[in-house]
Amino acid sequence: MVDLHPDRTVRILSTGTALPGPPIDTEALAGRFGMDRLWRQWVDTFIGTRTRHLALDLATGEPRESLADLATTAAGTALARARVSAEDIDLVVLGSATPDTLMPATVNVVADRLGIDGVPTFQLQSGCSGAVQTFDVATSLLATGRYRTVLVIGGDVIAKHYDVTTDLSALPPEQLVNYVLFGDGAGAAVLTAGPGHDDAPVVRTVLTRLAGLGREPGQVLRWYGLADRDRADAPAHEDYKAIEELVPELAAEVADELLDDLGWERDEVDYLLPPQLSVTMTEKIVKRLDFPLAEEISVVGETGNNGNALLFFQLEHLLDAMSAPSRALAVAIESSKWIRSGLALERNGDV
Repeated sequence: MVDLHPDRTVRILSTGTALPGPPIDTEALAGRFGMDRLWRQWVDTFIGTRTRHLALDLATGEPRESLADLATTAAGTALARARVSAEDIDLVVLGSATPDTLMPATVNVVADRLGIDGVPTFQLQSGCSGAVQTFDVATSLLATGRYRTVLVIGGDVIAKHYDVTTDLSALPPEQLVNYVLFGDGAGAAVLTAGPGHDDAPVVRTVLTRLAGLGREPGQVLRWYGLADRDRADAPAHEDYKAIEELVPELAAEVADELLDDLGWERDEVDYLLPPQLSVTMTEKIVKRLDFPLAEEISVVGETGNNGNALLFFQLEHLLDAMSAPSRALAVAIESSKWIRSGLALERNGDV
């Protein structure tokens, strides 16, 4: 856990987000893949996600936007909102499970497009916890005093695993669920430890913990090269039952650890940003977390699960709503090899 030194207070100046194309509702998915009304009812009841955005043309399967495209748009918005230029950025950190290429790193493509150069850049290969991990790296390095302003980015383009010619009715549940759970998107935030931003929310603490010892992966995404391109393994596999069982438990552990570290009580938290696998899962997790007075900030019903972008969409809503004094807790769980993560924010004139 990152406990930030009081002399190096880290604040969030701004966020930016980007979604590809128009929203695609479940009716449109069902029509494209020839699924019946019973399937649509299953999605509505057990998943709950109403719309998602895909970085491909659903009719043809042709890609429309890359992760670098979306991340550049989101980061550009964050920079503009923070009123900082590319020259002001001392460090860039990107988290993603689905980089455009293994090399060059997508973070460097984005930095180049933004006009950022001559600074350290890091790319974290991670599932839904990657967004929090970017904060972990950024706040740790800001605390050293070597850097003043950092750009953190998170996003995923999961549609690259879509095959629009697939017969969904023939897929096993662990593959079928991916077609309705996920969407694409990117988000970014500008963090600073510099003076002159007393009204911006403070990052009080950041937590990331590997929790996968002895546990089978809950999700697998595969990359294929020439040597293994004909393997029969599915490119994406989801053990939804394991996720349904473990994510609420891990989320509760994160919340408890953050509260204990900060000395906060549950009824002192004003905003809760819960994990966002799906609408129905979020409802179960929020009930388990039990923050009686907290306003829930959830976006997955409209964006779909766009992985590392989700936290930034939640933060975008939070920054619009968060008045002083108030406190917020965010929790994210990665199910691939089980990483639990979270962060705490506070907005208060006396910080």
